[in-house]
Parts: sequence; C-alpha cells; structure tokens
Amino acid sequence: MRDYKKLDVWKKSHELNMFIKKEIATKFPKEERFELTSQLTRASLSIPLNIVEGCGRFTDKDFAHFLDTALGSTNEIDYCCLCASELKYISEEEYLKVNQSINEVRAMLISFLKFLRGGAGKP
Repeated sequence: MRDYKKLDVWKKSHELNMFIKKEIATKFPKEERFELTSQLTRASLSIPLNIVEGCGRFTDKDFAHFLDTALGSTNEIDYCCLCASELKYISEEEYLKVNQSINEVRAMLISFLKFLRGGAGKP
C-alpha cells in the first residue's frame, strides 16, 4: 500500500480539484448547476479519489486500473472546461490556466502508468 499524500500526481490532482471547485465552477450560471457544473466538479474530484483508492490496492495492476479511470476523468474535465470557455462562463486566461494544469496532471498520470506497467515498451 502506498501513502497517496506522498505522490506528486495526487498533490497536483488535489490542487486541480480545488482550483476547479473554487475558481472555475463558481463562475458558471445557476442554470448549469445540475449539468455542466455537476459533471465538471464530479470529474475533478474523481481524479484524486481514484489515486487514493488505487493506493489501497496491493498490486500495480490493480493500482493502474484506478489510474486509468483518473486519466479518463482528466479528459472529461478538459472537455467541460473547453465548453465553459466557448460558452464564455470563464475567461480565456482562466481556461488557459486550468488547461495547463489538466495537461500536467494528464502527463503525470501517463508517466506513472508507464512506470507501473514496466515502461513505455509494454501495453
């Protein structure tokens, strides 16, 4: 078992979740509360939660399964933030900032998955 609080990918995904909850989702109109806002906040929370749950597993294969799910959630929030930007719920500057953070978390997850699976040469 791993201590999730020691993982840089968890720290970065936690920061991303807090940024989305405090700075991005709060800008959406009230009529989006049950649609885009809900989807975005659930997906952003899913990333650190899946890392935490994976840390409780005993094999790298099991852990990787949860990291795969977290990676899927990065794609969800990427699209939700793109929608928010195009709908003018957030500014271009806010979109660029959150998008950079999303891409950093995505890259960290991919790198960690490659490590767990024995390197880039294995599927």
